Amino acid sequence: MATPLPLQPYLALGDSYTIGESVDEAGRWPVQLARALREEGHTLAWPRIIATTGWTTDELNAALDAAEPLGRWELVSLLIGVNNQYRGRSVADYASEYRAQLQRAIRYAGGRAQRVLAMSIPDWGVTPFAQNDKRGAAVIGAEIDAYNDTARGICERAGVAWVDITPVSRERGAEAVMLADDGLHPSAAMYAQWTALALPVARRLLAAH
Repeated sequence: MATPLPLQPYLALGDSYTIGESVDEAGRWPVQLARALREEGHTLAWPRIIATTGWTTDELNAALDAAEPLGRWELVSLLIGVNNQYRGRSVADYASEYRAQLQRAIRYAGGRAQRVLAMSIPDWGVTPFAQNDKRGAAVIGAEIDAYNDTARGICERAGVAWVDITPVSRERGAEAVMLADDGLHPSAAMYAQWTALALPVARRLLAAH
């Protein structure tokens, strides 16, 4: 009998979008991604998720400090920043903190930038929840674009793969089926859309050495 191959550990870092606020564990996008990869034959472990609803970049960083030592991972994903934007923090501050966060993610991947997957911030401005926000959908969207442009540039310079989920969040984020009951956070169906975008990228990353 052949010895089973060891599972490849996967670390998912983020906020409410990564922990899957208001959906069950199976509906979280990192879990959906791991399931899809396992169905293709990849020996990927179920993700360890370090994420909490409401976290900003500095709060995620503090949580990682508390969780150390975290060791080495074969795949690391990062989706963080929406709460920086929601709280009105500057893009410059976000850039500095995101850059440090990304370098930390690369370190967790054993120094291999090609094993890190970064996701864009979805546009919550299209959701029913945002109708009560005085900034309005246009301003929220513009601020998220500025954050994403910054994060994308940092990822490109670091050699980290970027998965742009913002367009689908805008196209379908107001649909009832794509929303949790709170009218803000994504449903498992929306997370499935994100997973479909992340899957070919993650597949390529796991093939990298």
